[in-house]
Amino acid sequence: MLAVLHTTPWERILSDQAILAGYVTSVFGSKVLATLVTPESRGSTIDAAEVDLAVQIGALVRIDTPRSRAYGVVNKLDARQASSPPRPDEQREVEIDLFGETPLDGLEGIAQDFRRGISIYPTLGAPLYSTTDVELGTIYSRPDASNVVVGSLYQDARIPAYVMTNELLGKHFAILGTTGAGKSCALSVVLHSVLQSHPHGHVVLLDPHNEYAPAFGDAAEIIRPTDLQMPYWLLNFEEMIEVLCSPDENARDSEAAILKDAIVYAKRAFCSDEEQSRILTVDTPVPYRLSTMLERIDDAMGDLGKPDQMGPYLRLKNRIDDLRDDRRFSFMFSGLTVKDTMTDVLSRILRIPTSGRSVSIFDLSGVPAEIVDVVVSLLCRTIFDFALWSPPEDSAPILMVCEEAHRYIPRDPHDGFGPTRKAIARIAKEGRKYGVSLGLVTQRPSELAETILSQCNTLFALRMGNQQDQEFVERALPESAAGMLSCLPSLRTQEAVVVGEGVRVPIRIRFANLEENKRPHSTTADFAHSWLEDSTSRETITRSIERWRKQQR
Repeated sequence: MLAVLHTTPWERILSDQAILAGYVTSVFGSKVLATLVTPESRGSTIDAAEVDLAVQIGALVRIDTPRSRAYGVVNKLDARQASSPPRPDEQREVEIDLFGETPLDGLEGIAQDFRRGISIYPTLGAPLYSTTDVELGTIYSRPDASNVVVGSLYQDARIPAYVMTNELLGKHFAILGTTGAGKSCALSVVLHSVLQSHPHGHVVLLDPHNEYAPAFGDAAEIIRPTDLQMPYWLLNFEEMIEVLCSPDENARDSEAAILKDAIVYAKRAFCSDEEQSRILTVDTPVPYRLSTMLERIDDAMGDLGKPDQMGPYLRLKNRIDDLRDDRRFSFMFSGLTVKDTMTDVLSRILRIPTSGRSVSIFDLSGVPAEIVDVVVSLLCRTIFDFALWSPPEDSAPILMVCEEAHRYIPRDPHDGFGPTRKAIARIAKEGRKYGVSLGLVTQRPSELAETILSQCNTLFALRMGNQQDQEFVERALPESAAGMLSCLPSLRTQEAVVVGEGVRVPIRIRFANLEENKRPHSTTADFAHSWLEDSTSRETITRSIERWRKQQR
């Protein structure tokens, strides 16, 4: 047995528990190459299978240095001049990414607390060991900062997996993974864990598929188009242009100029505060009447000398009339009376006060497709502006979660709705200064705006088979974790690699099991069950057509 001779105290302490796997042959920065001991040199008392298990991809290993224990993750295995079947003396190598260490204190070699980063690098010939249960418990021990448990360690289900609350929320996070990997359940686990410890949180969740309402039950305020009240006067000028003006660029420019004049006029006509009226702009969120705006357009149209100049005015008037008559847009353009309901609207959206419901879930599945981007833009922008203008001593931190984030912040800056992208980017870049956190969830990370994803300092990476997605995630990581990322294609459902500020060190976890009443509703049709028998009738078609015509989901 090769590990019987000990040259330092810490070898004597740990050698009976750890398995000697090899020796360091190369060190370059945080990467280390080690040659594994051969089957012949292991000795008959060492289990070869245990050694192989200790250095599998993603495994944690320990390398002894003169003044510390360095820890790393295995990211590559290689055999030089491999033969089939393997020869007993075949030389094999392992590549390791170092991520942290426990310094040794004094002559007795007593280990201090684990810390991230490497200050003392391994020397050539240093022994490579597996990590013990005690070491895993030390590396992944409960942080001193505020934290919550989201699951357990992949290597040992008995060890809880912690994330640090302030670092997770204050510096943004993202949950990434292919369809079916468990992103919705992962988000539910994270939010339930945080809100269980912090019951008076303020979470705004954009739900494009109506799947999260069952997951939070009475703890959430569900906001649907049928009871959603977002008055048109909350829209800024960019958003109003998108809703009211023609898509043609030339026509849009002329209509926008008319619209701007009419909006400012209507706002000043409604405002009873003379001082405020003087400083009003087209973007000031104050009420105004559509009827006053239409009167202004009529007056301007009456001053025209030629009928052929009336096109832009008529198009605006017709569009406004169409929106007022369209039942799908009633949440924004209905009602004859106009009053300042901004406090009520924000109170409901932001859950201030929480009143036992910390989450507001926006069911966007019933919002008309042509306006859904405007609604998302309005929500994100309003939340940020509210935080920006709130007194610092009396502000309430807010978490904004965007499901299907690639829809709103696509990688190509020319795709998507510009104001939505701008609003989310502003939260990503400046939100932490004003207490607005961002959570992004997507199955297409490579289609996400890289500059915005890079602002998310904690990543939960679930199963990801697409090479382009893997490379994109690796570029966006706040630290090197190649060893763990290499296992992304083989992760099981409910497993994830977590890296970034929210965890002390990169960690592979298994998310906690959710109770049935806390799971999101799956949007995948059950073909196998539904197609077993012919149970759908013509009445189903009739009911579907009725809901379709009435725009009732």
